Amino acid sequence: MRKWTKVSLLLVCVITLILPNIGSKKAEAAGTFIMGGDVSMLNEVEQKGGKFYKDGVQKDALQILSSAGMNYVRLRIWVDPYDSQGNPYGGGTNDLATTIALAKRAKAKGMGIFLDFQLSDHWADPGNQTKPKAWNSLTYSQLKTAVHNYTQSVITSMKAEGVMPAIVQMGNEIPGGVLWNDGKVGNGITDFTKLGELLSAGIDGVNDALSSGEDIEIVLHLDHGGDNSLYTWWFDNIVAENVEFDIIGLSYYPFWHGTMGELSYNLNAISKRYNKDVMIVETAYGSTLDDGDGLGNVFYTTEESVGGYPASPAGQAAYMRDLKEIVQDVPNGHGRGIFWWEPAWLPVEGANWGTEEGALYNNDTGLLSNPWDNQILFDFNGNALSSLSAFSIASPTNLLTNGSFEANGYTSTPSGWGVWANTTANLSSIKTEQPAVAGEYKLTFWNSAAYKASAYQVKTGLTNGTYSLTAWVLNSGGQNSAYIFAKNYGGTEKQTALPVSTTSWMKVRIDNIQVTNGQAEIGIYSDANANNWINVDNVKLYKSY
Repeated sequence: MRKWTKVSLLLVCVITLILPNIGSKKAEAAGTFIMGGDVSMLNEVEQKGGKFYKDGVQKDALQILSSAGMNYVRLRIWVDPYDSQGNPYGGGTNDLATTIALAKRAKAKGMGIFLDFQLSDHWADPGNQTKPKAWNSLTYSQLKTAVHNYTQSVITSMKAEGVMPAIVQMGNEIPGGVLWNDGKVGNGITDFTKLGELLSAGIDGVNDALSSGEDIEIVLHLDHGGDNSLYTWWFDNIVAENVEFDIIGLSYYPFWHGTMGELSYNLNAISKRYNKDVMIVETAYGSTLDDGDGLGNVFYTTEESVGGYPASPAGQAAYMRDLKEIVQDVPNGHGRGIFWWEPAWLPVEGANWGTEEGALYNNDTGLLSNPWDNQILFDFNGNALSSLSAFSIASPTNLLTNGSFEANGYTSTPSGWGVWANTTANLSSIKTEQPAVAGEYKLTFWNSAAYKASAYQVKTGLTNGTYSLTAWVLNSGGQNSAYIFAKNYGGTEKQTALPVSTTSWMKVRIDNIQVTNGQAEIGIYSDANANNWINVDNVKLYKSY
């Protein structure tokens, strides 16, 4: 709901329109970093005439996506997405038959299957958790039984069709709970008992469909991936209800859900606090500011400005690269993967978020449209974008020693790093300490008196070529100068000033370091006044893509 509230606000401002509130398998899933996509709209797009192309040749969209490196599909399922006259609700009308059909196609392409139980007849999100029509008159006890029997039946049917999912999500974006009002939490409701029981009923149904030796990983999913206080509040309560799950799923859109630094902090913190894997189960970014159906989009100039990447295929790829790096950097291998939300939702006529019947189900008065068409991974005519290449690009190898500052605990001489100060006394300005944006430790510059100091590494034996230097920073500001640098690589010294941010970790980088002499010196420098400080973490030097 929150993301679709943004939709409404944007369109009120831009075109005065209002948009809707749509907003052993375990062994198979584990060990592979997932680069997936939610393709729940695909069947409807194709039925409405959508076609897909790669290098000018028409192909199956799933063939294009899997060939680009997409190794999983996420498929939502609604209980009964039709009205009493049999009219479909649209937005994919994702009933069991549609889900199985898409799953079979994905499996044929070698892709894994992630099933999203929305526990509703149409869109479920933070603002809508409408109970299925058939369950409205049930008592609470009967509702729990219905949830159990429903999830058991779905998994049993998918097994019978040879497409049992490896991962199942119970509820969609559920900070406010599920199946309102029985399973509602928040806004003054602090009792998680019924929410816990309803989620457990669904999870038990999934498990009861399995035979000996079979397993399905369970995901619980919230939005606002950069909001650590939200996740701590919600999961502390749900853990207290003894709900059994394997993975914490997050929606993260950089223009709505906090900075990349806040996301990184949250991923690291919750994976450690609950000893669980974490996964970005929804994300996307714009490839253009254009509008495919002419009815408005949720991604426009404000979202591009806040997101921080250009609205272009190159911007999409850069965002995906940085997001992948953040998830892969979660300690102890707890970062499991990323799902791009609706990469194939082409703006073909009629393939909207819903029909009039679907809108009526959720009492939604929004314009029937495709508000997502500039965040997909194809152009408006179905041609694959270059950003798809980011799915298969391997993460670069960090060439620095102890770039995470985890090697020594608390120290003023971190392994792998040289330290310098303008006086011997000022060498104490540099030290490692907690907390960090990734792992446990970060590098800090601080002194109660004015100081100049630097931490650096000289890397030799480099293959000549193009390199990039990146780092995450917090900065009090006030320094005469503060920057990361690269020098002695065969060209002119490069510097990037550190942005001022005392609470939100910011990523800084130097690109196009053209090494011609087989070496480079990189580091952090601060010419500071008394009490100015810098935090630095997860510094990387790598050969560019």
